[in-house]
Amino acid sequence: MDMEKTVLGLKELLLNLLYFNSTYTIAELSGLTNKSIPSISKIVNELLEDGILIEDGLAPSTGGRRAIHYALNAKLNCYILTVAIDQHYTSVVVYDLHNKEVTPVHTIENHLDHPEEAFSNIVRLINELLTKHHLSADNILGIGVSMPGFVDNVSGTNGSFKDFQLFNIKKEFERVFAIPTFIENDSTAIAIAEQNFGKAKEISDALIINVGWGVGLGIIVDNKLFRGFSGYAGEFSHIPLSKSKKMCSCGKNGCLEVEASLSAAAEHFEERLAAGEKSVIQYEDSQNQLQKAQLLINAALGGDQLAISVLNKSAYMLGKGIATLIHIMNPQKIIISGRGAEAGKILMPQIQTAINEFCIPKISNKTVLEISDMKNAQLIGTASIVFEYSLTKFANLNKSLIK
Repeated sequence: MDMEKTVLGLKELLLNLLYFNSTYTIAELSGLTNKSIPSISKIVNELLEDGILIEDGLAPSTGGRRAIHYALNAKLNCYILTVAIDQHYTSVVVYDLHNKEVTPVHTIENHLDHPEEAFSNIVRLINELLTKHHLSADNILGIGVSMPGFVDNVSGTNGSFKDFQLFNIKKEFERVFAIPTFIENDSTAIAIAEQNFGKAKEISDALIINVGWGVGLGIIVDNKLFRGFSGYAGEFSHIPLSKSKKMCSCGKNGCLEVEASLSAAAEHFEERLAAGEKSVIQYEDSQNQLQKAQLLINAALGGDQLAISVLNKSAYMLGKGIATLIHIMNPQKIIISGRGAEAGKILMPQIQTAINEFCIPKISNKTVLEISDMKNAQLIGTASIVFEYSLTKFANLNKSLIK
């Protein structure tokens, strides 16, 4: 649970605990907060009366009277609008307070290297989603936006863009939609999701690697999100480990991204197809980058030798980068997440081979390497950011928001 955003009151703290852990008894909440059972009971009863909490069954018997579990009320007419942006695609969904989809996930091709079009495309997508599903801004607790780049989550800006609207994306969203908006780096959002709902839960020191069009990194140190001095820790893509002369998206040569990302794998695959190598994949002119990447992953999982070879090359370079991270951070666990996690069983052997080759065993043997099984981690992590920032507002919801 990322508690860096504010010092919470007891009511907000209870709601935060219930959001991230579904249900608790009063005794459990008392133990977690170090507050007395009468203090917890008083607040729980107030939240029950306001309709924000509900009773959610009985705890297992311990020989006496069975305790009641409490949970957030799923019937609250209160939602979180979540926007997940990457270099080439934007996805939007509305979640309830149990991170269940109120709408399907809507995804469009939307290239950030055309910033003058990208912002208006996102606005159009959100408006279409709200209109199609008859959702009002009055029922949206907040908008969460996660995207690649040098995101300053305090000022709400993204320093990777000169375009006014993408640079000032928080203020621009609030101007357009009149809904409180919160932004975060995409890999950080994925790390938050894994920490609170995934394989990094209850892990004190973890590295979450976002394998996508680039290679991002979220860092958990001593149970807390680590951002670094300027807030930009985790630029894993740009560690100079590659001998390739291909220029990285950052404008430099030698970055890990040019060999270890899905973009690099897809480009390498097409080069080998053009050189006459054979594959079950038949690309069509109408297919976009996401479809091609998915075909590559599916083919590898289905046993296609060229697809496996290409992903193995990327995985080995990724493992080389991970070996560097293990030496520096000595993490308890490393989790491969993001789009590339779907190809986990293909990636894992070569990642492990590189770790064995480049890492001191005394350090690496203490680190667990796992593939995430979380779907839509970036969207879920972004939604949880909105909830944490909006706790005071949520704790004082009007009863009219109950269905």
